[in-house]
Amino acid sequence: MAKFADIIGQEQIKEHLQNALQREKISHAYILNGERNSGKEFIAKIFASALQCEKPDGSSGMLEPCGECHSCKQMASKNQPDVKYISHEKPGSIGVEDIRSQINGDVAIKPYSSPRKIYIINEGEKMTVQAQNALLKTLEEPPAYTVILILTMNMESLLPTVLSRCTALNMKPVRDNQIKKFLMEVMQVPDYKADLCAAFARGNIGKAKLLASSEEFEHVKEEAVTLLKYINDMEISEIVAAIKKINEYKLDVNDYFDILAIWYRDVLLFKATNDANHLIFKEEIPYIRKVADRSAYEGIEKIIHALDKSKQRLNANVNFDLTMELLLLTIKENS
Repeated sequence: MAKFADIIGQEQIKEHLQNALQREKISHAYILNGERNSGKEFIAKIFASALQCEKPDGSSGMLEPCGECHSCKQMASKNQPDVKYISHEKPGSIGVEDIRSQINGDVAIKPYSSPRKIYIINEGEKMTVQAQNALLKTLEEPPAYTVILILTMNMESLLPTVLSRCTALNMKPVRDNQIKKFLMEVMQVPDYKADLCAAFARGNIGKAKLLASSEEFEHVKEEAVTLLKYINDMEISEIVAAIKKINEYKLDVNDYFDILAIWYRDVLLFKATNDANHLIFKEEIPYIRKVADRSAYEGIEKIIHALDKSKQRLNANVNFDLTMELLLLTIKENS
């Protein structure tokens, strides 16, 4: 069973929740705010497990769910009757009826077998204004045994009246060295790949895990690096063919841009320091050296600027092929 000790980073959140558990001063409602895959649901489940645990384990200095009691076993099999996960019929929104039927209409019924009733609302940013106003009724006068956990990627989507009645906890980016250590020790990812995944994840442990286990990411990375190695010798027709291939990937195109950006960050770093130790693409050092030697600082900066511009264009729905063609021609001219 997952425990607080298994949470990578997020020291402030761990400390806050541990203080609440140890002092038995639990808020009626919490907001966990952070980007997709940052670990919000993982933390919410551990906190819920600890709240409902029949014999919490304090031997490590933290109050951890024991993993052995009836409640912990129910949590592990997702059958704890007093921990409820709010579902919603419409994929794009959590409606007023979802909140009324699953929280407001249920909250007055006392817990079945535990000290508390816990409601976990994932994707809280999808709650409509009407749904939030319905939730407000419970937040204003909750039964003493109630704990509501709202997980959201966008706290600004929540009404000020909802925010004011919750304890808000913000997920922080996890340090690259912590992510790398986790990938190497827990997922058995080799050193160079752990470096790359940590760099791409930008502090998001869930994204790092997805990238480390994604065959498509590995394939896309190899395709992108091959393109960057040989783009100077490519004809326009070959560049157009490469663009068509990029468009076929299921991976988020921003991940593709990140591969290109990290390559040129390495080029810039190597050009400035002549030191390969801090490069992400260490295994490509002969090519990094070649590009660094032939490119001017100004040219590399133009490429990095063009990458940012291309991201903005695609977010504004500018034609994909045209955006990529302009970008790759800029790379060809300046590297």
